[in-house]
Amino acid sequence: MRHNDEDPVTVDALDRVTWALRRTELAVQALKEQRLRSLDMAVAHYSLLISVHTEPGLTGAELARRLNVTPQAVASLVARLEGRGQLERREHPRHRHVQELHLTDAGREALRAADMVIAGVEQQITDDLGPDAATQLRALLGRVAKTVRDA
Repeated sequence: MRHNDEDPVTVDALDRVTWALRRTELAVQALKEQRLRSLDMAVAHYSLLISVHTEPGLTGAELARRLNVTPQAVASLVARLEGRGQLERREHPRHRHVQELHLTDAGREALRAADMVIAGVEQQITDDLGPDAATQLRALLGRVAKTVRDA
């Protein structure tokens, strides 16, 4: 599309795939936050708990890289979840200065409840799209992620 040299963007800038992805992510995150609020949990808490569940023994630095947040943000989340009794730090068996993170029983219960909420959001999306379109969307999003990683 043609645009005037004085315009900073083309008129179709907000119709780009990248903007559609961003709008969708914001909408999904907002719905997750709203639904998790009843559990007194934020999406960031859920993300951290499921990451530690999936890979018990992660360090704060490893979590920060996986969640794409700062180590300070992870430290704050860990402290909050540890204060709630949902997460515990354990000394690494060979490196005393390294702390590994593990879910507690309370953390597993909190994750179970939160995952039911998140599964409900997923089901709402899948019900609207239908199973075939939902499968196709996951495949397309996987291709987008691969394209961006390989760039």
